[in-house]
Amino acid sequence: MKNMIELVERKPWVGWVLFGGTLLAVFGIGLLGASIIERRQESYKLQMVQPIADWEPRNEVWGANFPREYESYLRTRETDFASKHAGSAEIDILEKFPNLVVMWAGYPFSRDYKQGRGHYYAVKDIRNTLRTTAPLPGTCWACKSPDVPRVMHEQGVAEFYKSKWADMGSEIVNHIGCQDCHDPQTMRLRITRPALAEAWQRQGKDINLATHQEMRSLVCAQCHVEYYFKGKTEKYLTFPWDKGYSAEQMEAYYDSIEFVDWVHPMSKAPMLKAQHPDFELFKTGAHAEAGLSCADCHMPYKSEGGVKYTNHHMASPLQNISSSCVVCHRESEESLRTKVYSRQDKVAELLRLCEDAITHAHIEAKAAWDAGATEAEMKQVLIDIRHAQWRWDWVAAANGVGFHSPLEAARVLGVTLQKAADARAGITRVLFAHGVKDPVPMPDLSTKAKAQAYIGLDMDALRKQKEDLLKNTVPQWEKAAAEREAKLPAARKTTTPNYK
Repeated sequence: MKNMIELVERKPWVGWVLFGGTLLAVFGIGLLGASIIERRQESYKLQMVQPIADWEPRNEVWGANFPREYESYLRTRETDFASKHAGSAEIDILEKFPNLVVMWAGYPFSRDYKQGRGHYYAVKDIRNTLRTTAPLPGTCWACKSPDVPRVMHEQGVAEFYKSKWADMGSEIVNHIGCQDCHDPQTMRLRITRPALAEAWQRQGKDINLATHQEMRSLVCAQCHVEYYFKGKTEKYLTFPWDKGYSAEQMEAYYDSIEFVDWVHPMSKAPMLKAQHPDFELFKTGAHAEAGLSCADCHMPYKSEGGVKYTNHHMASPLQNISSSCVVCHRESEESLRTKVYSRQDKVAELLRLCEDAITHAHIEAKAAWDAGATEAEMKQVLIDIRHAQWRWDWVAAANGVGFHSPLEAARVLGVTLQKAADARAGITRVLFAHGVKDPVPMPDLSTKAKAQAYIGLDMDALRKQKEDLLKNTVPQWEKAAAEREAKLPAARKTTTPNYK
């Protein structure tokens, strides 16, 4: 530095050269930065090869503009991945765990309950399931399709909820996709299901102030949550978060409004059916505490030819450990897989114990009623059964077999076992008071068919009813949908791989 100063003092023109060179360098860097920004803007504009309407439900229209994301999304058609406990392969849950048939007696889940195959099959699977043979409200479509926000916009939110499920069959045809989570003009994440925004509002929070990282979970929380249909005729989709997110806080919410999903025909307990409280359970886990979002693990970033984008193959991280888990956990894939299975195994063991205890409680409660038990004698027993099964379902209905928060899952299931034990102890006292001293015999529930026969389900009639729906009604829905979509601008073709 000293030598440079002396040089400038001896030769003043050197200082001017340095000054000019600095100006040129700064100017050049500025031009480079402006060029990069301009190119990025141009690439974005070039990417939008086809305008996207505000409520465009067709994923292929979005795919013409964003082929990488669309092609990765199409991999949700794959159903050949099976982990130890879950995956994308279809699993008949009732066949695997027949006790659930008795636990859900009197409720459509006792007819049919399979593991979801993924977003791509959302519309097809809800049409095919035996659970939709009974009359249902239009609200049951709420999480199945990007057609839902379109119809809500056209008809009004409340009117959509009050509609009949069958009446919406010709409207809800596009499977879960782009418009469920993205603004078509800016591609920013947005909330398209009002129930989530309304739940935040009741808590004094504005969903519009959520950060981008929060939104990477909240768009999932539009559907992967616990909810219920409020009102006898309104069937207004509502999240029970007013008292908090935990199993106990949501239970207190339901108890305070005396909400009942159905009355169990055997035990006569006023039951609750958990949906899929993935978001609520996740909030109590280590990944949430570390600031991670759902997308960080289930939709990890991907690089291709220097372009970084979000992998829209929404799947179990176990299917893509190298991109999902190894980014943070510097271990081998085998080590990480072993740790996941170890945690899931422990939760699964507790789930099976809970199912056995609750199933016994329902059957023993029926024996108590048959012996002449009174409502006063059974009041606390029914509350204990309700609370036990609710807690079990809060864990069982969430995806991941408790992995999103193993400690919280184990804690809740521990209380489940206590509640079930209290119920069975109460039933024993009632039975003894009515002269029944021998243990209540348990039926053969070794298969789904035997369990369904035990609770009185006519499965042949239900299957015939569904067969008639698929044969006669669904084609009419598809014809009406095709006529409607034929009037829309055609989607540009996009090259996609032929995934199995």
